[in-house]
Amino acid sequence: MFDWVQAIADFLTYTALDLSAESKLGSAINFFIFDTVKILILLLLIIYIITFIRSYFPPERTRKILSNNKGNRLIGHILSAMLGIVTPFCSCSAVPLFIGFVEAGIPLGVTFSFLIAAPMVNEIALGLLYGMFGWWIALIYILSGEIIAIVGGIVIGKMKMEKFVEPYVYEMQNTSNIEIASPLMKERIHDAWIFTKDLIKRIWIYVIIGIAIGGFIHGWIPAGTLAQYAGKENPFAVPVAVLIGIPLYSNAAGVIPLVGELTRAGVSMGTALSFMMAVTALSFPEAVLLKQVLKPKLLIFFFGIVGIGIMFTGYLFNFLL
Repeated sequence: MFDWVQAIADFLTYTALDLSAESKLGSAINFFIFDTVKILILLLLIIYIITFIRSYFPPERTRKILSNNKGNRLIGHILSAMLGIVTPFCSCSAVPLFIGFVEAGIPLGVTFSFLIAAPMVNEIALGLLYGMFGWWIALIYILSGEIIAIVGGIVIGKMKMEKFVEPYVYEMQNTSNIEIASPLMKERIHDAWIFTKDLIKRIWIYVIIGIAIGGFIHGWIPAGTLAQYAGKENPFAVPVAVLIGIPLYSNAAGVIPLVGELTRAGVSMGTALSFMMAVTALSFPEAVLLKQVLKPKLLIFFFGIVGIGIMFTGYLFNFLL
């Protein structure tokens, strides 16, 4: 599919710039050009498709769907975790979504299944993983994330932790009867393109930085070099990768190029994915905003479940691959 991109990268690197294919610089530049074009194309397609699908799942509709399944908790957890994939979860939407779900009467555990699934199963990461590594990696990624979200939500629900939600959340006026807008098809197509274009403008620098780091690893770090530190044989590689990733907040598009290069350099797939998931799902900005609605004990518990879930996914990948 991307052979033509490789041909362009080869021409620019080895003909236009007259760099040797055997040199470290030539290898790094070739990687940088190829991955930049390939990932930006993938991002454009994936973000547009996902944004179009999301237009059918605005927060109000998501809340209404979950509200209609309050009676059956297990179905609620499963549905909540599935909706977490296709509905937006970011630092700007975490607080209003959480408040909206709780004040609509959705059980706390079901709400947390959504909050765990949304960052754990990042839809852009899912699309990029499929494009770069194939359906098997993407399938394990999505299944493990959904299972963690369902189990985590059930655990929180069983522990009756409602008292650790700030009281004002329960006192807010119920707005579950808000009318849900239904845009025309041409409006959905147009809005999806505008959102995609704006998002690419905001994240392209992170993509370039991530690919540049990947290019350095590709050119100067031989394959297998990192295996002794972060290979399958090191039982502590996964938690260390998670701890390193937490303060390095970025987006999936900027981190996934590193996943490919880390694995090429000897880092096991599970460890590399744990690093990626920690960078994208466990962020300090998210913690600061959720602190507005969660008391410290529940906030720590929530981040602990997500962290343990990420490590579980890492060890699972290392075992299976």
